[in-house]
Amino acid sequence: MILVINTCSEELHYFEFVKPVEEVLRSIKVECKVRHYNELQKKDLIAAEKIIICGTSLKDFQYLKDLKKFSFLKSPDFEKPVLGICAGMQLLCLAFGSALEKSREIGLTDAFFGEPFFSIERKAQVYSLHNSAVKQSKALEKNFKVFARSEHCVQAVKHLQKPFYGVLFHPEVRNRQLIEEFAKD
Repeated sequence: MILVINTCSEELHYFEFVKPVEEVLRSIKVECKVRHYNELQKKDLIAAEKIIICGTSLKDFQYLKDLKKFSFLKSPDFEKPVLGICAGMQLLCLAFGSALEKSREIGLTDAFFGEPFFSIERKAQVYSLHNSAVKQSKALEKNFKVFARSEHCVQAVKHLQKPFYGVLFHPEVRNRQLIEEFAKD
């Protein structure tokens, strides 16, 4: 079972950022369970085989005020695969000491992959919708390998020791195969 974590503070945003992820998983017959991060319990994390942390809208920053609710990511015992999408990538990187910077991208963006990331490689068109990005820094490089960048920011990372992946773009909109590959891998 894949635990899908909803980071949206507005209920209607679920339909834009979480439901499409659920639909990708159900289309490949992968069981999933959705929990808002405010309702997340230890038993949810234990039951999950993998976790996807979804994104949220451009003006929703509530998840940044609730970083403690994602402290499980930093636990030395937590080794389950995680895919962070947009806000989810930001949360992954923040948990390991990275910082955010202002970086607005809306719509189709060219991402340049230095090496394959799941099945995406070289130049790929991705769908971006964010006001903040993970800052390129020593803290980021200490914990994550950067796989892709756009003209303005880091687009894809993988933790150096844990099976934690992050994408700033929205594969539920474009590049759905990334979610499918993460789910089946």
